[in-house]
Amino acid sequence: MPLEAGMHVQGIHVWPGKSGKNYRYSVYMFGTVFGPGAANFIFAQEFRPGTYVPLYIGHTNDLSEPFSDYVALQCMKLRRMTHIHVHFNETSEELRRAERSDLIAQWSPLCNQMR
Repeated sequence: MPLEAGMHVQGIHVWPGKSGKNYRYSVYMFGTVFGPGAANFIFAQEFRPGTYVPLYIGHTNDLSEPFSDYVALQCMKLRRMTHIHVHFNETSEELRRAERSDLIAQWSPLCNQMR
């Protein structure tokens, strides 16, 4: 997926789902601009180097579109989100939804509960 010039992946983070499956996500600073493409994403707060708390877990058919859930966005801002974790996933919307559900079941992110 194309990124805006100057934006780089900061590393890889593995998020385990409730099912026991592990999902590999690329870590970016919040504010990174992405090109079009389907993906799962996690807005997170880094509270110690390399240690993250998921604030919101979602999926999209086009990562370049602005995030439009105002309530969730306000929740994430209040909790000082620092990063977006991305798993580019062009396979199918059904698999993206299943991954999102598996991770939400494991982590119960606060800002998903605000919806």
